[in-house]
Amino acid sequence: MASAVEVQDLVVIRGKKTVLHGISTAVPEGRVTGLLGPSGSGKTTLMRAIVGVQRVHSGRVGVLGHPAGASALRHQVGYVTQAPSIYADLTVRENARYFASLYPGVTHRDADQAIRDVGLAEAADQLVRTLSGGQHSRASLACALLGNPRLLILDEPTVGQDPVLRDELWQRFHALAAAGTTLVVSSHVMDEARRCDRLVLIREGRVVADDTPDAVRASAGTDDLENAFLRLIRQRNEVAA
Repeated sequence: MASAVEVQDLVVIRGKKTVLHGISTAVPEGRVTGLLGPSGSGKTTLMRAIVGVQRVHSGRVGVLGHPAGASALRHQVGYVTQAPSIYADLTVRENARYFASLYPGVTHRDADQAIRDVGLAEAADQLVRTLSGGQHSRASLACALLGNPRLLILDEPTVGQDPVLRDELWQRFHALAAAGTTLVVSSHVMDEARRCDRLVLIREGRVVADDTPDAVRASAGTDDLENAFLRLIRQRNEVAA
């Protein structure tokens, strides 16, 4: 299977701390790849490196056949951060229509549909600064979808969502993948790992596992992905000792 993203021996250092320790992984095209690990494990740093906004110490990151951050990727990569990424003093609809105007051929109708797709139709005319955290995340996602990116990077997109909306978002992610979009979705909630086509589990800036959910469970000898993650960490620590 072709890879949308290829990471080779990536090292990121901030100050005197090494955040990523020579990470290598590949993200298959048209699939949902989950980037799972506890807070502080390096997930956001790795995503920033893929988008091309992270200074790296060494290693290589290729995205859709180009170096990460290349100008050719400007309209091919969508990135939804945990931090606010849309305008607080505009309504949801005004934000979506503004971002729609940045892409040739994308209309106000497309913007309104994107709002409906993320379940924000009733809040379309609400100022962004008045939204809840979960609504804010969905508004950012709607704006990111307007460019029809080939690669969509989502940093903790389901945080703060109720179970029904979380399930609807995952259905949307898989529909996008089925249509050809490649998604990288980060989470610190292991329950979401089962929803992914492939998993990259990281801890303390190192890859613990990189495979399908079934293969990860099989390698750890357990049907529970959280237990699998813990067992793989213990195995790694025993080898290191």
